[in-house]
Amino acid sequence: MFDKDVYLKRREFLKKQLGSGLIIFLGNNESAMNYPANPYHFRQDSNFLYFFGLDLPGFAGLMDIDEGKEFVFGDDFTVDDIIWMGPQPTVKELAAKTGIDNTGNFGQLKETIARDLSGSRKIHFLPPYRGENSLMLSRLLGISPDYLNNYASVDMIRAIVQQRSVKSQEEVAEVEKALDISYEMYLQAMKMARPGVYEREIVGQIEGIVGSYGSHVAFPTILTIHGETLHNHYHGNRLEKNNLLVIDSGAESPEHYASDITRTFPVGGEFTTRQREIYEIVLKSQLTAMDSIKPETSYKDIHLQVARIMVNGLKDIGLMKGEVDAAVNEGAHALFYPHGLGHMMGLDVHDMEDIGENHVGYDDKIRRSDQFGLAYLRLAKKLRPGFVFTVEPGIYFIPALIDQWKSENKFDQYINYTMVEDYRNFGGIRIEDDVVVTENGCRVLGKPIPKTVEDIEKIIK
Repeated sequence: MFDKDVYLKRREFLKKQLGSGLIIFLGNNESAMNYPANPYHFRQDSNFLYFFGLDLPGFAGLMDIDEGKEFVFGDDFTVDDIIWMGPQPTVKELAAKTGIDNTGNFGQLKETIARDLSGSRKIHFLPPYRGENSLMLSRLLGISPDYLNNYASVDMIRAIVQQRSVKSQEEVAEVEKALDISYEMYLQAMKMARPGVYEREIVGQIEGIVGSYGSHVAFPTILTIHGETLHNHYHGNRLEKNNLLVIDSGAESPEHYASDITRTFPVGGEFTTRQREIYEIVLKSQLTAMDSIKPETSYKDIHLQVARIMVNGLKDIGLMKGEVDAAVNEGAHALFYPHGLGHMMGLDVHDMEDIGENHVGYDDKIRRSDQFGLAYLRLAKKLRPGFVFTVEPGIYFIPALIDQWKSENKFDQYINYTMVEDYRNFGGIRIEDDVVVTENGCRVLGKPIPKTVEDIEKIIK
């Protein structure tokens, strides 16, 4: 946990933003893997962590703005629990760590909320993403689980997005702790990227590094020689010389802040001419994007700038043709670049996605596009100092998408389908780093993980 003053200030800021009413935060409970006593690894709800800091199952937090009171609700462990788990702190002891004196059990939580259900005060809660919390809120509020999201507090969502989007120095330091782990993961992976090795062997090694720090992965590891599948979690392929290996992975810091890094490198240690050409386009796109990041610049504009760089590069090779701006405006580049440039990051690898990506990455001035590819841009709004997010351009050759567009003669004024066929089995390339917006630009977080052609080839060889 951070110092309790951090949580006191966070809660005070939120209460001022909302003005009045009752604010409910449900922490997560353990979820059974295949029977109740064998649960999945526990991960606390990120908003509960942010405002209360308690990284244990079975708790709820409540803020009564009008009466100026804050509560932590939970049930103390019994002797039967302690036999299996060892000595455990009481609810009151845990609440004190987060600066709260008022505690109660879950029965008292229901009683506290029931007093306000018949009144006129607003009860603020977030849309639940776990079934057990949906049922709990349904019992507490008397709302059918099917309709809970209709009653979730939009004011609360917007206030939390505003607050959590700007990272403090302590939070940025936590992201960099996670990136220290990522640095070791990628150096190990590059050393192992040789013919005859199976993908799962590398996954086991790099996730073992995460575990050796007492940490956990921030999301299921993507490690594949079939990088044309953007989120490929299959790890059964045997590496062969000249395969391109895409690794997209992340770790969590002690306080659960995430890292998210992607690197692409050749098995055996040497890019082919064709691989190098595509790789250099992606790298140039990423470096240019980073140079363009500064406060008050919209990330959508930077995304489109990257798309134009890609079209120019693909034109030089012969894969695209025609007028660059027109190709990007119409979305022709999305055959090769069908995702967004990046996403917000923090306590969640896709920060606050559980309360609505459109609230996090968009605002009243910049709305989500419905154009293929651009619609997947998770962060589009103007940037502010303290924003932490990813910069992850990529170029892919997806056979199913190529076949569909080719059969429709889609954008054939911009795409050289004859040459694209020669790249059908190319795979994909993605390069990703994490940045924080500063007063004048941005800072790339963490130790530099090799990404130039020369550095990658040197390490693998």
